[in-house]
Amino acid sequence: MKIEINLPRPRNPMAMAVRLRRAGSHRPDRRTERQRATHALRRQLNEMKHIP
Repeated sequence: MKIEINLPRPRNPMAMAVRLRRAGSHRPDRRTERQRATHALRRQLNEMKHIP
């Protein structure tokens, strides 16, 4: 009687590295742009409050 052990296929280390890298856009996302615009607006409103 012969015993066979089925081992999973060896993983490709290069494929995992590519998956983890996940290339994307090199510019800031829109969320950052909205936050900056909101902060700029609040700064302007605070400056207007302090003008006599």
